[in-house]
Amino acid sequence: MDPATLIGFVISLIAFFIFMTMEGVSPAALLFLPAIILVIVATFGAAAASQTMADLKKLPQWFKMALIPGKVPSTTEQIQILVSLAEKARKEGLLALEAEVKKIESPFLKRGLQMSIDGTDPEDLRTILEGEITAKKTEDKVAAKFMNNMGGYAPTIGILGCIVGLMNVMGSLSDPESLGPKVSAAFIATLWGVMAANFWFLPMGAKILRVSALQAAQMELLVEGIAEIQAGTSPRTVRAKLTSLVPPSEQERDAA
Repeated sequence: MDPATLIGFVISLIAFFIFMTMEGVSPAALLFLPAIILVIVATFGAAAASQTMADLKKLPQWFKMALIPGKVPSTTEQIQILVSLAEKARKEGLLALEAEVKKIESPFLKRGLQMSIDGTDPEDLRTILEGEITAKKTEDKVAAKFMNNMGGYAPTIGILGCIVGLMNVMGSLSDPESLGPKVSAAFIATLWGVMAANFWFLPMGAKILRVSALQAAQMELLVEGIAEIQAGTSPRTVRAKLTSLVPPSEQERDAA
């Protein structure tokens, strides 16, 4: 799990448990299985109903992106790779990069360089690579929308659980001693719905968009680097142009 995601989840839950304890409510009260099943399962079902089967097959990938996105390569490292490739291409020509392409881990960079070596027209190459970036952003937005949908459905489904619980309360008016626990149980479903939406689902949707933006920015940097290599630009100019695309705060962090 990405440390930021874990830290955020833990801080939210700790703050909530502290609040409950200070209010004199035991956190154990949350362990009401019917409410948990209703909110989590029904919310997932409602969100799934808004997707296609092809979308649902990507669910493991979506949850992985939200919870375990993996490390985004350092921009400095990416620029250094591109500058090294530019040096080799400048001295020995594009065909000399054939051996280097096999060592590259990034599939996107590997494809771009291979097309460049194969003599793809520069404008066509840029169009193809930018098309891949656009397609990725579109797919990631679908993933984020699914998480946001769950965040939207969860509170309403929690209210449904509350209504059902209150119906049970109304049927027990003849037994005043049982009303307190039943009213409390009725509201737990609402609590779970609001908590799940704001502690988990909505943050996961936001996380997917953030990771997608970072990955797209890296891909856009690679596109510019590939274009400069194909054009035979000097390594020093390649470094300067690529560095200018990096936010100042990130440049300072990498320099440190």
